[in-house]
Amino acid sequence: MGIRKKYLIVTVLIILLLLLTGGFLFYPGIGQKGSNSGFRMTKLGRGEINFIVTAAGTINPVINVLVGSQVSGTIKELHADFNSRVREGQVIAQIDPAIFQAQVDQARANVLNTQANLLNTQANIGNVKANLTKAEVAVLDAKKTLDRNRPLMERNVIAQATMDTAQTNYDTAVAQKEAAEAQLESAKSQVESVKAQVEQAKAALKLAETNLRYTTIRSPVNGTVISRNVDVGQTVAASLQAPTLFTIAKDLTRMQVDTNVSEADVGRVEVGQGATFTVDAYPERVFRGKVSEIRNAPLTIQNVVTYDVVIQVDNQDLKLKPGMTANVSILIAHREGVLKIPNVALRFRPSSAKKEGGRGPSPQKPAEQATSPEGGQGRPARVWVLSPEGKPATVSIVLGVTDGTSSELVSGDLREGAEVIVEENLSKKAQNGPASPFGRGLGR
Repeated sequence: MGIRKKYLIVTVLIILLLLLTGGFLFYPGIGQKGSNSGFRMTKLGRGEINFIVTAAGTINPVINVLVGSQVSGTIKELHADFNSRVREGQVIAQIDPAIFQAQVDQARANVLNTQANLLNTQANIGNVKANLTKAEVAVLDAKKTLDRNRPLMERNVIAQATMDTAQTNYDTAVAQKEAAEAQLESAKSQVESVKAQVEQAKAALKLAETNLRYTTIRSPVNGTVISRNVDVGQTVAASLQAPTLFTIAKDLTRMQVDTNVSEADVGRVEVGQGATFTVDAYPERVFRGKVSEIRNAPLTIQNVVTYDVVIQVDNQDLKLKPGMTANVSILIAHREGVLKIPNVALRFRPSSAKKEGGRGPSPQKPAEQATSPEGGQGRPARVWVLSPEGKPATVSIVLGVTDGTSSELVSGDLREGAEVIVEENLSKKAQNGPASPFGRGLGR
């Protein structure tokens, strides 16, 4: 063996000796804080946290107009169909107007008839007034005769029979005058009655003309027809309620999502909060909107109380269609650059603490329950870290918002880069002992 070869062997032996010595010296540290300690650790870092409330909803137009019919009849013509763009006042359907036109003609004839009756009664008043004037003249003439005969009777110039005849003539004239006055009042009342009949006939004509106009169905708004419920030849009956002929969306460029938010989450939702959602038609696209209304009317579905939270959405490209199902996420709180702690660390409790029968700290509540989403003073919690001796120790902290996976660390004796325990590997911990990390290999 040459000197060179011996030198190489000695060098290898020295290196192996140094490796064995280093293994024994550094093994305690590895057993306590390394992967062989029996605990899985994670480092705390900074990032953003979004606290959201999720809900399902339906996309609807902001204004839906149901166009119906106020008269019954047969659909004669249709001038609009599905997806038709219509203008306010545009004719979109026509009900057969024949019956209603006949009613208008009949009502107009009734008006003319009552107007003719009015003229007759007014002419009759003239005759009655003439008779009254004649009766008044007869009264004056009879009174004069009676007045002339009275002094003659006192002087016995005329007979009593003549005086009685004059009195009778006077009384008769007065009675005829009173009868003429009564006839005049009756004629005046008849005129007023006929005038009322004229007005009634005019009102009936106006009603018939209105019903005739109702046979022409016009669009009440500018918009798009999204539903047509009748066909030509179909009979619509408006006796009980107005049948819906068309459904018109006033503006499809502005839509709203009606979401069902549970009663447990609705208290966190406020008007103006941002929201995102997806629809099955465009699964890779995220649409954005804002909460515009929180309706107070409860909706109970399978014994679950929800509330309608309305989200306004811009739809200039007309991708969203009425009736689509939306999966909505409402942003309740947003934090950037905060120290994040995984929620699994909040739920961790070492087996040693469990064996002590509750003398250790109580298990942590889920982050969702131990957090103030509104970002107030937060909620206290505890996490476990490894002490310098390699044993689990608790650290008290205060949490902020959470996204279900991580929570905001508001305060506590933890800094960025600190390690917290998230899991305990009991099988690995049982295998680890004071023996050398190379012992198993050396024992073979």
